[in-house]
Amino acid sequence: MSATQVTKVQTLIGHRDCVYAVTAGAEPQAIFSAAGDGMVVSWYLEKPEEGELIAKLPNSVYSLYYDKKENLLIVGQNYEGIHLLDWRNKKELASLKITSSFIFDIQQYENDLLIATGEGSLVVVDRDRWIIKKKILATEKSARAIAISTQLGVVAIGYSDFYIRVFALDDYRLIKEWKAHANSVFTLQYIPDTHFLISGSRDAKLKVWDASADYQQVEEIAAHLYAINHIAFSPDARNFATASMDKSVKVWNTNEMKLLKVIDKARHAGHSTSVNKLLWTTHYNQLLSASDDRSISVWDVKF
Repeated sequence: MSATQVTKVQTLIGHRDCVYAVTAGAEPQAIFSAAGDGMVVSWYLEKPEEGELIAKLPNSVYSLYYDKKENLLIVGQNYEGIHLLDWRNKKELASLKITSSFIFDIQQYENDLLIATGEGSLVVVDRDRWIIKKKILATEKSARAIAISTQLGVVAIGYSDFYIRVFALDDYRLIKEWKAHANSVFTLQYIPDTHFLISGSRDAKLKVWDASADYQQVEEIAAHLYAINHIAFSPDARNFATASMDKSVKVWNTNEMKLLKVIDKARHAGHSTSVNKLLWTTHYNQLLSASDDRSISVWDVKF
């Protein structure tokens, strides 16, 4: 694993509770974060000490989505709903009550916002009209993560009933469902430009599924000691990182599913508590990790 070099570049601090969400902005060095403190913050990686408060919401925020086309930020406030923010002017443009539970993930396909909720719903919101188009309740267990493949024309959802369900993007009909893990599916991503889906679970395992073979399992790895909270691919998709409740971040080779590096407190002054979210930026290939320790670490990864 020594061929991969990892250096801690900086630490972004200012949140007063666990950091649950981090997403890219308009520029490679611009990011947003949100936390259990309800604070939504913008950061500029060239000036990490100058984090700027965009909004302060009454409840915790688990999910953020940056609308590149409109340069606006969509925030999922737990127990309340989604908020459309003009982050530059710190103004709320719209809000929509969609659930009285958690909002775990927000993604977008064309004009549809796709929202995964703690009540088990996949909520489809018309982005322009800002109204709910559809609620798909496949189970009463939480919908935790959303992965879209425009190449395959599908969206995969990971649930806390241990299932992955795949829906068609054209009409959101259920295409496939299967028990994927021995515990909640916390994260999943389609490997870019392929027909493979990778999932991570509270059971600490990574699994790879072949969409071209009816989602047959092709790989299983006991990847962490505790729950895998998030998966993020490098900009070139040759590598990916996993974040875990075991306090570590692990870097993997995508093609070989080979472990390249373990980033933890003992070896790299990593996080002291659960790592919740990752963002692999195009800004010098820097990898960001957000944690229960209220900080966001910035890592320089060289292969």
